[in-house]
Amino acid sequence: MTHAMVKGSNIPLNASGVRAVLRWSPVAGVPDVDASALLLGPDGRVRSDADFVFYNQPRHPSGLVRHLPKQRVAEGLADSVEVDLAALDAGVDRVAICASADESPFGLVSDLRLTLHDAGGEPLAVFDVVPDTGSESALICGELYRRGEGWKFRALGQGYVNGLIGLATEFGISVDEDGPAPDAPGPDPVASHARQTAGEPTSVPQSVSVPAPTAAPDGYPLPAPTQVPARPLAPPAYGYPPAEPPTVPAPAPAPAYGYPQTQQAPLTVPAYGYPQAPPPPSQPLASPTAFALPPQGPQFQERR
Repeated sequence: MTHAMVKGSNIPLNASGVRAVLRWSPVAGVPDVDASALLLGPDGRVRSDADFVFYNQPRHPSGLVRHLPKQRVAEGLADSVEVDLAALDAGVDRVAICASADESPFGLVSDLRLTLHDAGGEPLAVFDVVPDTGSESALICGELYRRGEGWKFRALGQGYVNGLIGLATEFGISVDEDGPAPDAPGPDPVASHARQTAGEPTSVPQSVSVPAPTAAPDGYPLPAPTQVPARPLAPPAYGYPPAEPPTVPAPAPAPAYGYPQTQQAPLTVPAYGYPQAPPPPSQPLASPTAFALPPQGPQFQERR
């Protein structure tokens, strides 16, 4: 008879061994689910890390608890754990049947189901696992626990938001945390020397400041110096050192009181390179009192 179970319900088990099967539909957006088992003592914790059976440690040292390979079934995918209940030593008080969703929330898995089979393969119980909030990334789907001389099964669905690592540490499993990220590598001195040998600049300045006087002759401040963008030096040809960048002259200082400076007239270049002759001196005009008429004929002379 197969029992349809709800969260918190339990049933007695009359089987010497059971197989717990987790089944879900692998559709788009649904994470992969992994089954695992924790062998817990009377204190509710593992006795050693070997009591954690999962895909990376699929067999308990006793051989009585085993993780089986994942299989494709008619309803989807299935991951299973087998437990030989009759042969477990008295130090094991409970076996927790767990599920993890690869650090994804179980709210994305809408049809997770746990089916419990006996050693002959007959189904004993079915439990549709529904997380409380949907944000859990690890679940204890159910547990096998001792009751007197026999065993019972309880449906749980208890969740953990920090995944399989959080579930394992909760029950005493030692988990190696990832170490700090390595420091960023510094500059390679060999590569830097090779670039210098090839003439490549190892660094390019962002700008060059053109020096300028800080004050005019009368003491008034001058405008800020002009920023001229720098260009990287071109690689030298045939191993010669690169030429120095041209020097940008500073702007001329502003004249005092803002008046323009007097411009000097350019010199006139003489023709053919010979010096020009000075202009002739000007001749003074004759005085008006020194004016005299030319000699006149007898017809113009005054008669006496």
